[in-house]
Amino acid sequence: MALDWWTLGLQTLNVLVLLWLLSRFLLKPIAAIIAERQQAASRLLDDAATAKEEARQIREAAEQARADADRQRAAALHKAELDADQARRQRLQEADAEIERRHQQAQEALDAEQQRLQTAIETRAGQLALAIADKLMQRLPDSARVEGFIDGLVGSLETLPSETRQTFSLPGVSLLLKVPRPLTDAEQGACSDALRRSLGNPLELEVIVDPELIAGLELESEHAAVRNSLRADLARLETEMALHDFQRS
Repeated sequence: MALDWWTLGLQTLNVLVLLWLLSRFLLKPIAAIIAERQQAASRLLDDAATAKEEARQIREAAEQARADADRQRAAALHKAELDADQARRQRLQEADAEIERRHQQAQEALDAEQQRLQTAIETRAGQLALAIADKLMQRLPDSARVEGFIDGLVGSLETLPSETRQTFSLPGVSLLLKVPRPLTDAEQGACSDALRRSLGNPLELEVIVDPELIAGLELESEHAAVRNSLRADLARLETEMALHDFQRS
């Protein structure tokens, strides 16, 4: 196939003219439109970036506000828990104190009741002991209720400190002799003689009958007393038993 250079040249010229026409009337307007669209897109992108930044700032502010609210809520909850715990502890302490107070009251009431019962038992026991002793002494000769206790009374008198013994023999001192029953003349003489020998001076002796002695003698002055009677022995025994119970408790 032969190459026609004239035809090729014309075709080339046509292409160049077409390209110029396209560039002049089509490509430049399109390029301008594209540039304008690019500028608009750039403006939109800038606006979007600005809006995004504003949204980010709003989101950060919201997150900060939410974090602050969470901290405030946590602080409020913590304070409420502390207040509730303190109130609970206070109520527990008050309840413990009330329980302790009631326990103490119950214990005091129990101790008082035990003491009352113990006193009643001891009183009753003492009464029974006195009644039994009285019954037993009634079976003995009347002389045994007095004569058998004279030497014991003198012995108890002699065991006193000298200063105390002297109070029984001071001039003008009246001595009181308690007896369980009226004395015979012989018994009163025996008592007076024994006391006079022990104290060494004439005595002003007043005799009083006290049936509660059951048996024995008791000598009293203004400042001292000597007891050698069954009642005194029972009272001493009762005191020792009470002391023993107290030490054991």
